[in-house]
Amino acid sequence: MSKIALVDDDRNILTSVSMTLEAEGFEVETYNDGQQALDAFNKKLPDMAVLDIKMPRMDGMDLLQRLRQKTKMPVIFLTSKDDEIDEVLGLRMGADDYVKKPFSQRLLVERIRSLLRRQDAVAGIAMPETEDTKIMDRGDLVMDPLRHSVTWKGKNVTLTVTEFLLLQALAQRPGFVKSRDQLMDVAYDDDIYVDDRTIDSHIKRLRKKMRTADSEFSAIETLYGIGYRYNAE
Repeated sequence: MSKIALVDDDRNILTSVSMTLEAEGFEVETYNDGQQALDAFNKKLPDMAVLDIKMPRMDGMDLLQRLRQKTKMPVIFLTSKDDEIDEVLGLRMGADDYVKKPFSQRLLVERIRSLLRRQDAVAGIAMPETEDTKIMDRGDLVMDPLRHSVTWKGKNVTLTVTEFLLLQALAQRPGFVKSRDQLMDVAYDDDIYVDDRTIDSHIKRLRKKMRTADSEFSAIETLYGIGYRYNAE
């Protein structure tokens, strides 16, 4: 049974969403603000967190920043209808997905299940060795899906589940272009809609992380109007 943490200062959301998730078989812990959640997470991490962005004491952005210092746990942001800047910033900081308020609880459940499945996949849980699970060696880049580890020129790079899957999809066939639609299929279930901006934000965050290992990293190329490709020398 996966444990989901809900962090929101709206008690109605906490109550209704927790009831829905519990009915779907999840264990749920609820928190009214980021500081309360962080105190609990320092003792024991959940399997996933769903965070509101705007909260008292510590908002979702601050909480995410602290979480990313020690864990790759999947995180979904809840954002207000017009908070486009917050959505992009959250993805760049390492959130795996976002859902706009007001939202369909069924959609939220599906996104939670999608992220948990991907978390299991990269962790190698009940996964036979396939092209998607064996170690990928592309010279400077080495990826181990079963351990969710990435190195570039021998230096470790910490990626979220979504970032890992996008890099893996691009590096599997160097020189071949992946359209945004193809990358959406890699990162999201077919029944979940995301727009181009979401993929672009993930790619920008991925590049930034790779440049922490190598400031000259340029292996992920943008083909404007078409998509992306991995093209390391």
